[in-house]
Amino acid sequence: MQLVFATNNLNKLKEVQVLIPASIKLLSLKDIGCLEDIPETQNTIEGNAIQKAEYIKLHYGYNCFADDTGLEVPILHGEPGVYSARYAGPQRDADDNMNLLLEKLKDKTNRQAQFKTVIALHLDGELKTFTGICKGNITKEKHGEHGFGYDPIFKAEGNTKTFAELSLEEKNQIGHRGKAVGQLVDYLNTLTNQYA
Repeated sequence: MQLVFATNNLNKLKEVQVLIPASIKLLSLKDIGCLEDIPETQNTIEGNAIQKAEYIKLHYGYNCFADDTGLEVPILHGEPGVYSARYAGPQRDADDNMNLLLEKLKDKTNRQAQFKTVIALHLDGELKTFTGICKGNITKEKHGEHGFGYDPIFKAEGNTKTFAELSLEEKNQIGHRGKAVGQLVDYLNTLTNQYA
């Protein structure tokens, strides 16, 4: 079976590639010649994931999955949420986004947050979604060199290190994307007999 992962984010591709069974050939957007920006105009994380998967199916005809991820901070009414990638502006700069979030939280004692990933799978005319959530807290400063996005300021519950201080394997074990991909893989494994 081959599946397109509808992302241009090479970090995400790398994270997901190690979790997908070897029996599934993962194609990137570049592999299928999709170089345009896929619309993400929905106001929910789920909506954006579904929109991206449907776009690839409609315009390129491939079975595919797409994800959307957001960091949700309850004390800020769920911000940055669906706007996580462009929280500080259209330049989509991770440092700007983190700095803005740290600034908004500087006087707050409640620093609870959660990462949420929704994967939308478009397979043979059927649409399914899988959701992974990782709860934790926002640190007061950035720590670590690994990961991307908000990883340097997010500590998962029960962890002393930020996501950016963990190895890819450690992050995948506890992280939101790892959980959502795990559900996707479990589902795909139930189908592999059909494609054998």
